Amino acid sequence: MTDWFFSLELFPKIYWSIALLGSVIFIFTTISTFIGGDADDFGDVDSDIEADTGIGFQFITFRNLVGFFTLFGWSGIACIDAGFSKPLTIIISLICGLIMMTIMAAMFFYMNKLSDSGTMKFKNAINEVGEVYLTVGAKRSTIGKAHVKIQGALRELEALTDSETDLKSGTVIKVKDITDNGILIIEKLN
Repeated sequence: MTDWFFSLELFPKIYWSIALLGSVIFIFTTISTFIGGDADDFGDVDSDIEADTGIGFQFITFRNLVGFFTLFGWSGIACIDAGFSKPLTIIISLICGLIMMTIMAAMFFYMNKLSDSGTMKFKNAINEVGEVYLTVGAKRSTIGKAHVKIQGALRELEALTDSETDLKSGTVIKVKDITDNGILIIEKLN
C-alpha cells in the first residue's frame, strides 16, 4: 500500500492525502455523534465563529470543513482518474466541496429551526377560549384557575376576572389580558 502511494505523482498524492484524512475525520465525527459524543469538541472553532456572527446560518464550521475536504479529495481523485487536466480537476473539486459545505450548512440550519425552546409565552393565551376549573372571584377578589389551550397544550393557569359575578367551575371563558406575573384576566364568553 505504501509503495503504491509513494509511486504516485505529487498532484494525485495531495488529493489522496486530503481524501483519506478527510474521510477518517468524517467517519470519526459521525460515529461519535451517534454514540453520544459531540463532534464540536475539537476545540473552540465552532463556538468562536458562532459567537462572532450571531446568525443562524453557519457556513464555516468544523463539520462543514470536514465535509468540504472529504468531497474535495474524492471528487479530485475521480477527476484525475477520468483524465481531466489539473486546472479542471481543481475547479471541479472546489465546486463539489463548496456544494457539500452549502448542503451541510443548510441541513444544520433547518434542523436547528425545528427545535423549540418549550417556553410558554403567556401572551399567546390572549383571545383564547377556555373553561373555569376553580371558581374565580368577582372583581378580582379571589384567584381561581382556568383551563386554556396555549401553544398546542392544555394548561391550568391562575385567573382573575373583572366580572360583577363569580365565574363558577365549568363556565366558558375568553382570555382578555395577562398580568405581569402571568395571571390570566378572563371574561365570561357570551
